[in-house]
Amino acid sequence: MSAAAFPPDGLAVLEQEIIDHLFQLQPSYAVGLGLHEYDGLLPDLSKPATDGWMRIADDLLVRLDAVGEEPLPAGRETDLLLLKLLLESPLFDLRSVSDLERNPMNYLGMASLTAYLARDYAPAEHRVEAIARILAGIPRVLRDGRDRLRSPLPRPFIDLSLSIGSGLPSHFAEAEQFAAAAHLAHDVRPVRVEAEAAVTDFLSWLRDVELPNATPDFALGPSRFQRLLYVREGIEESFEEIRRAGSVDLARNQKRLEEIAREENRTVAELLSEVGESHSTAAELIPTARSFVDETRQFVVDHALASVPEEAQCRVEETPAWGRALSTASMNPPGPFDTTSTEGVYYVTPVDPKWTAQQQEEWLRSLNRPILKNTTVHEVYPGHYLQFLHFRRASGSLARKVYLSPSFVEGWAHYCEQLAVENGLGRESPLAEVAQIHDALLRNVRLLVAVGLHTGGMSLENATELFQKEAHMERLPAEREAIRGTFNPEYFCYTLGKLAILNARTRFLDPQFGGRLRAFHDALLGLGAPPVGLLDTLLADSAGA
Repeated sequence: MSAAAFPPDGLAVLEQEIIDHLFQLQPSYAVGLGLHEYDGLLPDLSKPATDGWMRIADDLLVRLDAVGEEPLPAGRETDLLLLKLLLESPLFDLRSVSDLERNPMNYLGMASLTAYLARDYAPAEHRVEAIARILAGIPRVLRDGRDRLRSPLPRPFIDLSLSIGSGLPSHFAEAEQFAAAAHLAHDVRPVRVEAEAAVTDFLSWLRDVELPNATPDFALGPSRFQRLLYVREGIEESFEEIRRAGSVDLARNQKRLEEIAREENRTVAELLSEVGESHSTAAELIPTARSFVDETRQFVVDHALASVPEEAQCRVEETPAWGRALSTASMNPPGPFDTTSTEGVYYVTPVDPKWTAQQQEEWLRSLNRPILKNTTVHEVYPGHYLQFLHFRRASGSLARKVYLSPSFVEGWAHYCEQLAVENGLGRESPLAEVAQIHDALLRNVRLLVAVGLHTGGMSLENATELFQKEAHMERLPAEREAIRGTFNPEYFCYTLGKLAILNARTRFLDPQFGGRLRAFHDALLGLGAPPVGLLDTLLADSAGA
């Protein structure tokens, strides 16, 4: 790992110890950051192992408190807080939420091989070895899952686990094909067969034993939801304040959408229908996405929105078959510690040729040109891919290189959608802004539903209806969004992060950065991906306030 940018101090040795301890529990997180010495490792999720991990984490927190009693170099006070959050966040999941006792997705998620298939960061032999080690460890992980999970399990968690698990055999087969291309299939095939059998047994147990006894209860409750905001994002303001801010942004977006409809002499429904009709053919979908990558990159440069490093290079690929059920588009970026490649992979899910003509048309309407361009802004330029290029270059401590705030990452990408429209992307047609607002409404409702489901007794039916009414969604996708909120309350992160960045822009852009967007955005991205609760403090420090 890279050395801290600050002078040696009493925190440095403990900082490294804490990061190493975190990665024992979350080696896949380390791999995603580009630390490939963790390739092929799976955590021990048995109860004795995680109990031991928590005891050491508690001791590390005590030692952090002792370090905090002494004066620290400039900036290290923030790093002290980041290190505390890096420990308190998994402790919250393990101890307060008992996530390993209630959510089967934790165990099935260990079976992902994407990190080794998506990017050519190392010789095939190394990546195949890592794949084989993961596959060999999956039966043990799933046994730990069966030992730890406690009936009754939340019904939505079981349903999605069954969906995820059903796609794993094709994912394993893809890994074997990758190995075969390197003449190493013999290293993967035996462990793939055993891993697939373990997954099949695990899913059968969920379906036959746990599903009939499932409970509809999934909510965190107000106190745990409030704690979640702190351990993930350093936020101390109440969730009610956050809900109110989300409601205000929802109303603003709805008002603007209605204004556009009046200006165009259409209803909102007609506008949204027109957006859907503006789509490519199945054969044009991926080439269109590639053209949008080039267009949005040039737009960022021409409008001086943020610095684009010379090494920026992003390729567009079809989403792998195993991931298509849960993803429309996604970004696989280089991690901040990855020294082998700066390339990003932008995945777009194509039309399935086995679908009916009606299903294919519905998919193309949902991934229409205005929405696909808005998605490209979010995923590539100036969104996730550009953000991670800056993250790689950011100076700072080890803690700042490791901390990855969901609300900063997704908030930046979501903010970029509004930023692009504000600066004229797609100005030739009102449909560009309609698509941007449509996506913003979805994120607004996610925030309201997350708070409602987990603190206010909102039912899944009420959540579904809210997506239908306020985000203008059809029944089926609205139901899927509502269900996602049961196991992923943090999908509030899009709107929460966007609003934090907009507030920071209002406070800091003119006085500290001379009114220049690029200078502000470069300073913002130079922070890494810190918890948004610290955003104002960190920007003030970077501006010399």
